[in-house]
Amino acid sequence: MAKQRSLPCCQAALTPLLPMDGITLTAIAVALAMDAFAVALATGLTLPELTGRHLFRFGFHFGLFQALMPICGWLAGISLRAQIEAVDHWVAFTLLVSVGGKMLWDACHNDDDNPRSGDPTRGISLVMLSIATSIDALAIGLSLAVLGIRIWTPALVIGLTAGALTVVGMLLGRRLGSIWGFRVEIAGGALLILIGCKILIEQTLFA
Repeated sequence: MAKQRSLPCCQAALTPLLPMDGITLTAIAVALAMDAFAVALATGLTLPELTGRHLFRFGFHFGLFQALMPICGWLAGISLRAQIEAVDHWVAFTLLVSVGGKMLWDACHNDDDNPRSGDPTRGISLVMLSIATSIDALAIGLSLAVLGIRIWTPALVIGLTAGALTVVGMLLGRRLGSIWGFRVEIAGGALLILIGCKILIEQTLFA
C-alpha cells in the first residue's frame, strides 16, 4: 500500500469559508470603533470650527483604514500573526502619543495673536491617527483567517461602523468644546496620550 502523503499547507486555503453571525460581527465592529470614537472626540475638542469637510475627511479615512486593516491581516494569514501582535500596540502607542504631544505643545505655545494653525484632519496627522486607531483591526483579520471566516462582509461592517462613530465623536467633541471654551485642545491632546497608554497597558500587562 502506498504511503499516504500529507496534505500541503496551501490546501487549507481551499477549505470553504464560513460567514460570521450578525451579533458577533456587530459587537466586534463597535468594540473596534471605540478608539476611533475617542480620538474623534478629542479632535472635535481641538478644532476651532467643525465643518462638513472635517467630518468627511475624518470619518472617511478612519472608516477606510478600519476596513482595510482586517483585510490585510486576513490576507497575511497565520504566518505573520505572532510578529504583528508583538508590535501592534507599540505602533499605536507611539502614533497616538506623538499626535497628542503635538496638540499639547501647540496649546501651550498658542496665544491670541498667533492662533494654532494645525489641523489633525489633514496630512500626516490624519494618516497617523487612522493607522493608530485601526491596528487592532489588523489582528482581528488575522484571527478570522485562522477561524476560516470570510472577511469581506466583516470588513465592510467594521469600516462603516468606525466611520459613523467617528462622525458622532467629532460632533460630540465640538459640542463639549463650545461649552468648555478656550484651549480645550489641551484636553484633546491629553486624551490621545491616555488612549495610547491604555492600549499599551492592556496589551502588555493584561494580554
